[in-house]
Amino acid sequence: MTDVVTIPFLAESAPSYAHHDDAGADLRASEAVSIAPGARALVGTGVSIALPEGYAAFVVPRSGLAAKHGITVLNAPGTVDAGYRGEVKVTLLNTDLERPFEVEPGDRIAQVIIMPVSRAVFVPVAELPESARGANGFGSTGIRDGASAS
Repeated sequence: MTDVVTIPFLAESAPSYAHHDDAGADLRASEAVSIAPGARALVGTGVSIALPEGYAAFVVPRSGLAAKHGITVLNAPGTVDAGYRGEVKVTLLNTDLERPFEVEPGDRIAQVIIMPVSRAVFVPVAELPESARGANGFGSTGIRDGASAS
């Protein structure tokens, strides 16, 4: 059993988990929106939450919407800080360049993952310690094992 945190919320219904072991709870649209091909839209969920200090909520895409319709969360993961009390809204992007996507009230449009977060203390140093990876990044491992970064 994982830790359970109580999250007060304002809405007609709470975000909900489809299965008992899901990491993300579904967020549903509270309004109808048409998203043109290649366009984005800010979609309300009608949900406001009060996260306890030391926690954050991360809004992420739903895999089925992405695979079947090309719908993703533009700034994934969207971060909801513990001090925020407004409505959780989701910026959806329609990556399909031919078909619009229709959002109806009650549609599952994203997931929210509640996680504990650490505060960092950033310390200036003259140089960073060595690591096996070093400064290599942005595709440096390639697509396949043994491939170069092309």
